[in-house]
This record gives sequence, C-alpha cells and structure tokens, in this order.
Amino acid sequence: MIQNNNTMGYTLNIMDLIAERHKALSSNLANMHTPNYKRKDISFSQYLGGTVNPLETKLTAKMGPSPVSVETTNEEVDPAMELSEIQQNSILYTIATRRMTTLISEMKTVINMGS
Repeated sequence: MIQNNNTMGYTLNIMDLIAERHKALSSNLANMHTPNYKRKDISFSQYLGGTVNPLETKLTAKMGPSPVSVETTNEEVDPAMELSEIQQNSILYTIATRRMTTLISEMKTVINMGS
C-alpha cells in the first residue's frame, strides 16, 4: 500500500517532531555546564519510519500521535554542534511550514472552484 506523505496530518506530525527536537537541543545548550548532564536528541527515523504502517496510521488517526521519546546519549554537549543542529532544525521547520501553506492553498482553491 502506498502512503501519501503529502497530507496535512503527516506534515503536522513532522512539524511537531521538529518542535520537540528544538526543545531537546535548546535544553542541551541551557544545561551544558550542568555537572553530569548528557546530551539529548530525537531520532526522526524512529517516528517517520512508522508512519507507512497502515495499522499505525489508523491508530494515530484515532488516538493521536504517540508521545515523542527523547533519547539521552552518553555524549557531552558541544555548543557549536548544538547550534548547527538548531539551524538545520530551523530549516526543516521552514520547509514543513511552506508545505503546510501549500496544502492549505490547494484546499482553498478546491473549495473556491466548487462554489
């Protein structure tokens, strides 16, 4: 079965993941001088890989997306790397919001043509 990755729900899930990752990355920067603090991150592949499963898609539609788990690594926080990751995350968020804007525009066009 082919899963359409251009749906509003899929894009919204990606935007939510990006926002949660941003929280984890900013927490890393805020706590970089905290003794024994270990870096946290979110793996997109863990969540995006599961969205093509028809059963998970149906369950997500009924119950909402599963909570995002933040992975703790054994790495120390490198401020330069965290800032780089935040910039990459911001670019992904911009792309996702543009995609959402396009989907909404397409829906408006369809509605206006049907009137």
